[in-house]
Amino acid sequence: MASPVLPILNILQLLAYMGLLALLGQGLLYLLAGHKRDTNVFYQLFQVLNKPWMTMARWISPARVAPQHHGYVAFFALSVLYIAITLAKIEHCISVGMAGCK
Repeated sequence: MASPVLPILNILQLLAYMGLLALLGQGLLYLLAGHKRDTNVFYQLFQVLNKPWMTMARWISPARVAPQHHGYVAFFALSVLYIAITLAKIEHCISVGMAGCK
């Protein structure tokens, strides 16, 4: 019977990747839309998509980190998580002899 580890790692990696892209999109719209970004529908969509990551960033940040920097914290934390999951996938695929990893 096949191990469920690889599909779980794939799902976690996909969630981290989507979070990174959503944070990047919100950051780009922050720069492009200017002060009218709060009325931009896509910026509001990115805010909804990024709410879990921003909450995580608030939770792991020390109190001295200003709230406007939580986006940077979330992006860095998700980047580290994405790399860790990728390394775990590589380790798993090597340990099972690349069976099912193609």
